[in-house]
Amino acid sequence: MIRIRPLSLALSLVLCASPAWVHADDLIQIYGEARASDPQLAGAEATHYATGENVDQARSALLPQIGASLDYSKSHGSRGGPQFVTNEDGTQSLVNVSTSSDSYGRTLSGRLDQSILDLSKWTTLKSARATAKAGDATYDAAQQDLLIRVATAYFDALTAEDALKFAQANEQALNRQMEQAQQRFEVGLSAITDVNDAKAQHDTAVANVISAQNTLDDNEEALRQLTNKEPGELKKLRDKLPLDKPSPEDPESWVSVAVEQNPTLSSYEYQLEAANANINTARAAHLPTISGQVLYSKNPSWSDNSSSSINQSFHTNSESWSTTVGLSLNVPIFAGGYTQSRVRQSIHNRDAAQDQFELQKRLIERSTRNSYRAVIAGASQVEATGQAVVSAQSSLDATQAGYEVGTRTIVDVLISQQQLLSAQSSYSQARHAFVLNGLRLKQAAGIIEVKDLESVNALLE
Repeated sequence: MIRIRPLSLALSLVLCASPAWVHADDLIQIYGEARASDPQLAGAEATHYATGENVDQARSALLPQIGASLDYSKSHGSRGGPQFVTNEDGTQSLVNVSTSSDSYGRTLSGRLDQSILDLSKWTTLKSARATAKAGDATYDAAQQDLLIRVATAYFDALTAEDALKFAQANEQALNRQMEQAQQRFEVGLSAITDVNDAKAQHDTAVANVISAQNTLDDNEEALRQLTNKEPGELKKLRDKLPLDKPSPEDPESWVSVAVEQNPTLSSYEYQLEAANANINTARAAHLPTISGQVLYSKNPSWSDNSSSSINQSFHTNSESWSTTVGLSLNVPIFAGGYTQSRVRQSIHNRDAAQDQFELQKRLIERSTRNSYRAVIAGASQVEATGQAVVSAQSSLDATQAGYEVGTRTIVDVLISQQQLLSAQSSYSQARHAFVLNGLRLKQAAGIIEVKDLESVNALLE
């Protein structure tokens, strides 16, 4: 098996480091809170346990089935009519005789049934076990997905914070440009158009600040959705960290690991295994079955009788016991085509499961390759966007100096200011995307763990 070494993730900031907050939340803290309260993962866990119960239910059909019953009955009967009776002297007389009786009965029985030969029950158990394994894999995928959802929400919030900070800085800079343009116009050093241009850019910057604040609020709500609590100040990524590439530096190696270990793909594979077992279950309906039974019953009964002919009542008791041991052979002959239809249906379901497995396999291969390329390109993009910020800042400084001496216009300054804002935003996005793509690569390969989140957390300060 190919061993994948942990991916060292690194990014740097172009802006001056912000002051650290004493009680800032970090990535592991957010993950711990989400792990305890995320309803999506809790639902996946409940489904996982529910699916596992299918194994016990399927196994129960192979174990003895024991039951007991108790029946109680009471009946009353009477009759009357002419009847010959013998007198004391030996003669007989025809008299009208009436009799009545109250009868009582109780039946206590116990039954044990045991399947001896029934292939369908064994294939059903095999299908249930495969389905339970699919449930295990699905739950593993849900746990890995939580790692990604937490990291995505965390770095989306950091990106939004940076965007708001850049937008606010841009608004303040444009406000100063507008004030300078107004002052230069008042002393006759510039035209009113410079003032109008600066004001238009400043108004746009104010709108951008409002939009950035709204985006930040929404991303913080995403964190609240995961943790069910108000997020605090978030720790930032360190400045000046090395950018390491994935190891091994071969996308096909990562694809091989993904095909073998991705839990989502494993779930589809187990579902295919269950579908194959269901075909055998349907075919087993053609086969004979044998079962054994042991039946025990105890039947006490009693009655109270009276007759007008003897002018007295009498009581009777009786009791019986029985034990029956037997075997039952059931041979299916014809069920109106139902069994053949179930076999065909199971085969179609198996084919659908095979297609779903193949589709998921191709999606995972594609996702793994894309994530690998994203990490490789991301390292270069972080370096390039970082240099772009330095160049944009230098360009703005030079343009501002030229404007002061009259060689550049206010429009040139505003364009440079916008280029700097764009470069800063691109750098922030590239830095956070690089971290997330490294985690997504491991998720696609099916090997992401909490320790990977801890490695990223070590980059925060």
